[in-house]
Amino acid sequence: MGEPVKPVISFDVLDKIDIRCGMIQSVNDVPRSDKVVQLMVDFGDFQRSILCGIKQERADLQGLVGRQALFVVNLAPKKISGVVSEGMLFDIGYADGIIPSALAQPEFPVPNGVRAG
Repeated sequence: MGEPVKPVISFDVLDKIDIRCGMIQSVNDVPRSDKVVQLMVDFGDFQRSILCGIKQERADLQGLVGRQALFVVNLAPKKISGVVSEGMLFDIGYADGIIPSALAQPEFPVPNGVRAG
């Protein structure tokens, strides 16, 4: 909201980002973190552990279970508080101070693992 548009990138760069729809199977606490939770996400042929900083954003984190959302699945794994994250949840509004941020999700159910873009 009023933030400048980021620098232009080529389609080749955009094509390297693997964005897929996945269903959140569980939301787990991450020990020693007051912000981060672990989402276990089903992408059809594979599952991933995805950490995201939404612990304080939502009163009912378990309400995310069974919902589809968009995720980046080809980021390098990163360990946070002893738990590995293998991707990134797309959320809408957090960077602009909207809390809770909205999940980027499909208009209607699609197969888990289907690619965006």
